[in-house]
Amino acid sequence: MSSTTDAVQTPLLTRESLARRTGVPVPTPGVRIVHLGLGAFHRAHQAWYTAQVDETAEWGIASFTGRNPTAAEELIPQDGLYTLIERSERGDSAAVITSIVEAVSGADLDRLVELLAAPETAIVTTTITEAGYRLTADGQPNLGDPAVAADAAWVKAAFAEDALPDALYDGPTTSLARLLLGLEARRRAGAGPIAVVPCDNMPDNGAFVAAGIAAMARAASAATAEWIAENVSFVSTSVDRITPRTTPADLASATELTGWTDNAAVVTEPFTDWVLSGDFPAGRPDWEKAGARFVEDIEPFERRKLWLLNGAHSLLAYAGLLRGHQTVAAAMRDALCRGWVDEFWNEAVRHLPAEGLDLDAYRAALVERFDNARIEHKLAQISSEGVTKLRVRVAPTVLSERAAGRSGAAGIRAIGSWVALALSGYELVDGESGGIAAALAQPHEQAIDALVTLVDAKLTADSAVMAGIRSVVEENAAA
Repeated sequence: MSSTTDAVQTPLLTRESLARRTGVPVPTPGVRIVHLGLGAFHRAHQAWYTAQVDETAEWGIASFTGRNPTAAEELIPQDGLYTLIERSERGDSAAVITSIVEAVSGADLDRLVELLAAPETAIVTTTITEAGYRLTADGQPNLGDPAVAADAAWVKAAFAEDALPDALYDGPTTSLARLLLGLEARRRAGAGPIAVVPCDNMPDNGAFVAAGIAAMARAASAATAEWIAENVSFVSTSVDRITPRTTPADLASATELTGWTDNAAVVTEPFTDWVLSGDFPAGRPDWEKAGARFVEDIEPFERRKLWLLNGAHSLLAYAGLLRGHQTVAAAMRDALCRGWVDEFWNEAVRHLPAEGLDLDAYRAALVERFDNARIEHKLAQISSEGVTKLRVRVAPTVLSERAAGRSGAAGIRAIGSWVALALSGYELVDGESGGIAAALAQPHEQAIDALVTLVDAKLTADSAVMAGIRSVVEENAAA
C-alpha cells in the first residue's frame, strides 16, 4: 500500500526496514499501556512522550481505534511505526515513533479484555473527544442516548454471569462501556490496580470520567463498583499540541523527509505541553524527562488551556468561518478576528491565578502558534461539537465576567457567532445535532434562545448576554 506513485519505489516503514537502515535492532516492547482513541493527536502527544523516555523498551502501547478502524489498518502493516513531522515556520523535521506496538480495531473487544486483564498492563489512556464519553454535564451516563442505554443493559447482564462471554463480537459499542468491560475482566483476573488517564479537553477530566464509570458500574454490579473505587486511579490531565488532520501531501512529505512509505504519518507543531495530576498505582513511564509536569492542583492549568487556547480556537472557528476564512492562521491575519481573540484573552485571564501560569508568555506563544500558516488547522474541524466545547471553553468566562459586573463581550461574540453560523444553515457536526435541529425548527427569536440554552441555560437567563448574542446574529445576517 502506498500514498503516492513515487512512494511505491520506497520501502514501507516497519521495524525491520528501520533496523536495516540504522543497523540498530528496533525492539518491540510488551504492552503496558492501552489507549482508546487511536488518532493523530494520540500519536503526536502521548505516544510521542512515551517514545522519548522509554529507553529500556518497557512501555509498549496497544492503541484501539473508535468506530472507524482505518488508523489501525494503516498502522498494522507498519508494525505500529509512523513518522511524526514537526512543522514550524522555519521548516519541517521528522522522527520515527516506535512506542505503538499494536494497532487494533476498537471492535476487537476480545483483545481489549485480554490486555486489560493482564497484570503487566498499568495504564489506560483515552482520547475519544469530549462528546465521545457520552456523559451528561454532571458526569453521568447519558441514558437518553440509545447506544449508552443498550450498553448499560448489556454490561449489567454480562456482569451477572459467573463468566464473561467467550466471544464479544456483539459487546458494547461505546467507549466507556468497553472500558468498564475491560476493568471487570481485570477484577475477575485479580490483575491488580491500574490508572485511567483521560487526555481530552474537559475540566477535571479524571474526576469527570471517574464519575461516569462509577455510575455505570454501580448500575451493573456492586462488586465491580467497589473494586473500581479501591483499585482504579483516575488521573486528570491538561494536554496541548495542535495536530491537524493528515493530508496526502503530508504523506508525500514524510516520504521525502525519511525515504520510507508511511501511510500513517502525523503532522504537528513543535510546541507540546502535558500536565498530569493523580496516582499511577502500577507504575508509569518517566514522562517528565520529555517535559511533562506532575502537579497537585491541575485546575489552573486546565482552565488556562481550555480558555486561552481552546476558547480562542472556538472563537476563531465560528467568527472566522462567518468571515470566509478556512484556517486558524488565515483568521489570525484578519485584524478583526485577531482583535477579538486578544479581547477574549483579556477577559479570560482576569479569572486565572496571576502566579505560576506564565500567562504573558503563554499568550505570546499562542500568537506564534496561531500564526503558523504551515500548520493548516482547519476551522471546520475545530467547529465540530460546538455545544460541548462552548459550554466548557467560553461560557465560564462569560458568566464570570457578568458576575464581576462586566459585559463579557468577547465571549458573547464566540457564542453569538456559533448561533449565527447555525442559523445560516452551515452544517455543524455535533453530538447535540438533535437539539440543534429542534432549536432551528422554532421561530427566529425562540431559535436563538433554544440554541443558547443548549450551551448553558444560565446564559439565556441573562438579558444582557442575550442582547449581545442577538446583536452578533443581526450583524452577521446583515453582512
